[in-house]
Amino acid sequence: MGRSSDGTARLGVCSWSLRADSPADLVSKVSQTGCDTVQLALDPIRRGDWDEDETFDRLGEAGIAIASGMMEMKGEDYASIDAIARTGGVRPDETWEDNAQAARQLAEIAGRRGIKLVTFHAGFLPHDPQDAERHRMLERLRELAAFFFDSGTAVGLETGQEDADTLLGVLGDLKGRGVGVNFDPANMLLYGSGDPVESLRKLAPHVVQLHIKDATPSPAPGQWGNEVVVGTGAVDWDAFFAVVDEFIPGVDRMIEREAGESRVADIETARRFVESRAGSAS
Repeated sequence: MGRSSDGTARLGVCSWSLRADSPADLVSKVSQTGCDTVQLALDPIRRGDWDEDETFDRLGEAGIAIASGMMEMKGEDYASIDAIARTGGVRPDETWEDNAQAARQLAEIAGRRGIKLVTFHAGFLPHDPQDAERHRMLERLRELAAFFFDSGTAVGLETGQEDADTLLGVLGDLKGRGVGVNFDPANMLLYGSGDPVESLRKLAPHVVQLHIKDATPSPAPGQWGNEVVVGTGAVDWDAFFAVVDEFIPGVDRMIEREAGESRVADIETARRFVESRAGSAS
């Protein structure tokens, strides 16, 4: 879960960042970044847009390892923070049944293909332990986690839509069952949900994978920050990797780029940047 079979950290790329239109295109673009590992978006396979055998065969033939998978939630609207707060993750009633069914199918794919970790956004978890909506969302998260657990796969809740203390409380309420954290430092800045380094320090015991992404902070509550090329934003990478090296040195790092029109070049820049950090994976 979140590391190679020998326990060392892997440095890879999130497949959706490359906006590939086919398995062959994905292999080509991953190779151009200089990476040999991916976090693979599984929904194109679930929907039948990409043939499952072709996808895994082409990645395998190219020597590209699959570190983990990713689940997207139906109906998510990232037009604004208010919009994603309403539509994100397991929160909306109108998309819950579709997302639960998708999770069942994705768990089957992950189990069949030996993928040990799948990540997704839970969706703006309320801070108050007595909040009725929090109870409802936690029950849904338990249900999704159980689908994956039964297939031998853990889940990672991606950070950013709530602060670290709220997520810690949620993890305590969920009580394990293969639920950890996919920590994204840039999301803490993009959503205005806390300092990335201090948040990582708090959440480190639960972190099962890292996203490597950079950003400038949200200018005001309710407004997006700006995603930028890794190394040019407000993430204090030296301090970040100091925490990683102290507490979670073997956890995989997946480069994610969701903005800009030079994705391959930006991801290659990020790879070189991470490889230049003391103690980072290569």
